[in-house]
Amino acid sequence: MTTTTLRATRVHVEDIGSGPTLLCLHGIGSSSASFAPQVAALAGEFRLLAWDAPGYARSADPEADLDLDGFADAAAAVIEEYAAHGPVHVLGVSWGGVIAVRLASRHPGLVRSLVLADASRGSGTAPEKATAMRGRAGELDSAGSADFAAQRGPRLVSAEAPDDLVDRVVATMRDSIRLPGYGLAAESMAATDLTAELAAIDTPTLVLCGDQDQVTGITESQALAGGIPDAVLVTLRGAGHLANQESPEAFNAWLSSFVGIVERLYG
Repeated sequence: MTTTTLRATRVHVEDIGSGPTLLCLHGIGSSSASFAPQVAALAGEFRLLAWDAPGYARSADPEADLDLDGFADAAAAVIEEYAAHGPVHVLGVSWGGVIAVRLASRHPGLVRSLVLADASRGSGTAPEKATAMRGRAGELDSAGSADFAAQRGPRLVSAEAPDDLVDRVVATMRDSIRLPGYGLAAESMAATDLTAELAAIDTPTLVLCGDQDQVTGITESQALAGGIPDAVLVTLRGAGHLANQESPEAFNAWLSSFVGIVERLYG
């Protein structure tokens, strides 16, 4: 395993394994640590590049405010630095899935396939969602990262999730989020509705969603899969919003199978 920080973007990247490259983009309350179940199972099959988004965990705070395009361009810079300009497979969880779609829109030549896990079209699809998302920065500022994580973390998994998983989710959030990065991420979600650009995505796409996801939910995954040409939707039984962590065996099986098929067809 190697860990490096890109000089140009000051983004921390975990570089693990060998094989076809899979760029892993975490959710709004997380970091590269959230992909531990994928690293443990798939590092012998794929090269996994898992970032800490700008302003998160071990990445530096951005020098200028970033919108969704800015986060997508930062992800593109990771591909260009690590994968000789791609294309690579991209796994995006929740907010990471929103970034992944915009990455495919802005830099189609860098993306070989998309795996969108418990993702959405953004919070700009409804005024109340956008308002709630914009309020999160103030909540974090008032509560601090520890209390904020303790309040929000348990909602990201199903009611049946084991205590040790809940504890890991909360600890990862606590150690990953801070201002201004979290606020910029929240604003990037609040300002975004990807609906109109989905039809132009010309990339093999798998949409995964836990059937107990109460955060973005199956409806948003259906909207993504229905809007992207020929996308495939799979629901994972018993998993909440963080299906990659709560049902890793099923999640990894679908991920491995899908990327393997794309490699055979287009590699």
